[in-house]
Amino acid sequence: MTDYLARIEAETSRLAALSGDLSVPVPSCPGWTIADLVTHVGRLHRWTVHVLGNQVQERIWSLQVPTGLPEGVPGDAAWLTAGAGEMLETLRATDPATPVWSWGPDKQASWWPRRMFFELLIHRVDAELALGIDPEIPAETAIDGIEELLHNLPSARWVTKPLAELGLEGATIHLHASDADGEWTITQGPAGTITWERGHAKGDVAVRGPAADLLLVLYGRRSPAAVTVHGDQGLLDRWLSAASL
Repeated sequence: MTDYLARIEAETSRLAALSGDLSVPVPSCPGWTIADLVTHVGRLHRWTVHVLGNQVQERIWSLQVPTGLPEGVPGDAAWLTAGAGEMLETLRATDPATPVWSWGPDKQASWWPRRMFFELLIHRVDAELALGIDPEIPAETAIDGIEELLHNLPSARWVTKPLAELGLEGATIHLHASDADGEWTITQGPAGTITWERGHAKGDVAVRGPAADLLLVLYGRRSPAAVTVHGDQGLLDRWLSAASL
């Protein structure tokens, strides 16, 4: 957990530094500005504190948790940093084995730091894209992010429901990192279910590129045109439209 905590602290500082002009639109989050982005991330921090601090066992979403902001007032860099600090204190003080609710498959406190780190990383990328900065993600971090996303996607009902409507049962997508040791095959199951495994395989569509680009394609932050695609491009486009968080 300690590694994720240090990364959360670093990513919070990076996002805060990008939050000077809160009015800048964020194209990768349509309809949002930097102010909306910062408010969303800070709300997630306070959500984490609430879930862990109260050892919540039933489903609760971030919009149900108070932010401490006056109504209609967005968060700013100072508010973001304060919330991250409180979250880090809570994460350090909580036994990772503590049973708590999460939307993922792991119902214990250890689920939260990894998830919150990648929430921060992806939204830092959103801010950088909005400001015309080319995002940088180390390959090993991107590989971890791909596996964290694949681990959680099968539990995301807002993803599995639209996937079920696509009628892609049995379809396979193979991902291959070109700059690191990372290959994965995603298989679409019945009723929108998803399974995945590491290793080389053939897929109905194969996607190859740097690990960071693969991660951002999966999150809908880069177009598939940024990587090399072999096979059924239409399948990939339909799957990504339903599965991107």
